[in-house]
Amino acid sequence: MKRFFSLAYGAIAYGLFLPTLIYAILFIGNIVVPKTIDSGAVSPMLIAIAVNCVFLTLFAAQHSIMARQGFKRAWTKVIPKHLERPTYVLAATLLLMLLLWQWRPIPQVVWDVQGVTAIVLTVTFWLGWVLLFTSTFLINHFELFGLQQVWGHYRGKQYGGAKFRMPALYKIVRHPLYLGFVIAFWSAPRMTMGHLLFSVACTGYILLGIFLEERDLVAEHGEAYQSYRERVPMLIPLTKTMKGSLVVTGDMKRGPVPSK
Repeated sequence: MKRFFSLAYGAIAYGLFLPTLIYAILFIGNIVVPKTIDSGAVSPMLIAIAVNCVFLTLFAAQHSIMARQGFKRAWTKVIPKHLERPTYVLAATLLLMLLLWQWRPIPQVVWDVQGVTAIVLTVTFWLGWVLLFTSTFLINHFELFGLQQVWGHYRGKQYGGAKFRMPALYKIVRHPLYLGFVIAFWSAPRMTMGHLLFSVACTGYILLGIFLEERDLVAEHGEAYQSYRERVPMLIPLTKTMKGSLVVTGDMKRGPVPSK
């Protein structure tokens, strides 16, 4: 019975997460849903900025704290290990719901493009989300969102933890999932101050999150991840190669110098 409830808990966490993420995509893209990033009651700008920053900070803090190895070690003394990831997903989903519900639009327009540029930005908006979802399946979508852990527990198998792998897109950039977010956040034919605040804050958090995540990955995987980090660029493809080529061109006698 405990195994069944664990499985149900993981399924409920994922069942809340997926439609919330889909709603968030439409929210950011100003598409269909009743409340979007640019719709709703307008507050004075300073109040809107303050409220939005509070809920963005809550969302970022939950992600940062609950994803750290030290927190996980302490947390799994309170809850079973196989429920750690579903609980993380559930907490993130509830805070994302809160953020979307409480978001205050700031309608002042930063840019508003038309024609071919608007079409290109609309296409890249959707490509960003495609990149994100593709990346999750490359590294095991169901493990990332906690389903594999509870399913394994239900079947009586012990979860062995994530392994360090470099599938497909991860050989081009270290964080294609985060790159998908960044592309989607900034691909707006009509960028308002509210959308700009959201994009700047989320991009800043992604960069901070990468720093914290990679520190944990180096501690966990050691030289294997350190070597990977030196070879593969973080978010922008080919930057490591371009940097190495520039060094070689600048001092031909020294030969190739690995980029850092």
